[in-house]
Amino acid sequence: MALTVRQRSRISQIVQLAILVVVVIVLVLTLDWEVLQESFFNFAAVGPMFPEIITVGLKNTIYYTAISFALGLTLGLLLALMKMSAFAPYRWIATGYIEFFRGIPAILVLIAFGFGIPTAFPGTSWPQPVVVMVSLGMVASAYIAETLRAGLQAVPKGQMEAARSLGMPAWRAMVTIIIPQAFKIVLPPLTNEVILLTKDSSLAFILGATASQYELTKFGRDGITSLGAGITPLIVAGALYLVITVPLSLLARKFEARTARTKR
Repeated sequence: MALTVRQRSRISQIVQLAILVVVVIVLVLTLDWEVLQESFFNFAAVGPMFPEIITVGLKNTIYYTAISFALGLTLGLLLALMKMSAFAPYRWIATGYIEFFRGIPAILVLIAFGFGIPTAFPGTSWPQPVVVMVSLGMVASAYIAETLRAGLQAVPKGQMEAARSLGMPAWRAMVTIIIPQAFKIVLPPLTNEVILLTKDSSLAFILGATASQYELTKFGRDGITSLGAGITPLIVAGALYLVITVPLSLLARKFEARTARTKR
């Protein structure tokens, strides 16, 4: 007797669950839990990281992310407007900038500003936090520009036409009517961009830093070499990243749900 689709699906789920249970049992029986605890969960040995990993590392990570995003958002909005401009040179400049910074790794931009420019132009070195925030802000602006451009183009053209018919200047209609609506549309991807910037701030460690400039990854890396706790310091640093990114992910999903309800 042939099985129904529902019965086949149920059997498939049972088989997958059985395989998962077998894998878990094998892992439980074969892993050396003492070594695992010593290497991954030796939290007693990471006490010297506190409270500085929170008061310095977490604070600096949030600070770098916030300033980089503010810079990226400001520059990204300008680039989005330039790319939509009727003046061709503006479009060329914006397109070139966006394609360049979207096409190269953020770490190369950090190295260029942190080491390349000071080498090529002696006397132009900047403080490490400034290098991090400017570099990440410039990279983020390229992605944000495309996000904002899509949002601006998603606003019905009738909005601008109605404002113009009332005698409102084009720039004023753009600032007071079009841009606010575009921001509502692109809030979820902008929130995701903040999450990406939070993780990209970990690249700051390649530039070197004083103790007051450490971010979470730097604390985790130094903890590996100095505390003898395996990779537990990195796990602690990763958990603190989650303190930032998980609420942002929930916020992004909330924005997405609200946008979906608005479209109904």
